[in-house]
Amino acid sequence: AQRCMEDFLAEFNQQSTKKMELVLFMDAVSHVSRIARILRQPLGNALLLGMGGSGRQSLTRLASHISEYDCFQIELSKNYSTHDWHEDLKKVMMKAGLRDEPVVFLFSDTQIKSESFLEDINNILNTGDVPNLYGFDECENIYKEMKPIVLEAGLQPTKTIMFTAYTKRVRSNLHTVITM
Repeated sequence: AQRCMEDFLAEFNQQSTKKMELVLFMDAVSHVSRIARILRQPLGNALLLGMGGSGRQSLTRLASHISEYDCFQIELSKNYSTHDWHEDLKKVMMKAGLRDEPVVFLFSDTQIKSESFLEDINNILNTGDVPNLYGFDECENIYKEMKPIVLEAGLQPTKTIMFTAYTKRVRSNLHTVITM
């Protein structure tokens, strides 16, 4: 198992611009295996607790790579605002919902700039949606993209049904990992 993980790490480092220098001792290998197993579960999300610098984020990135899922993390800056947060959420949710691609949303407690960030994550985990996140044009795009999927399922393509189909996809494809 350790040799296999080291091969995945080498592959990750070849493909990534952010290289990881990890020592994969047996506990780390076990943690990566657990995280990857959680990510592959339907509606699989995780809360990783531990000391700062213990590798929770790096192991999550490696587990995402092993699972062949993209790993998305916000880029905090001094001027990062609630608007930037909402744009990042839209980007990752559209990937999961419209493109039907599994994606890991890696979020650290150090990235909480506002309590509303946690409320939004809670909403995504519970419903696959953040109230009032999308503008009119974005909603229309969601309806347009989801209409053939809803019709293929034999359902009436009402706005409610199309948006529900979208949020179901978000919930099943977006795997949130919070590190604290």
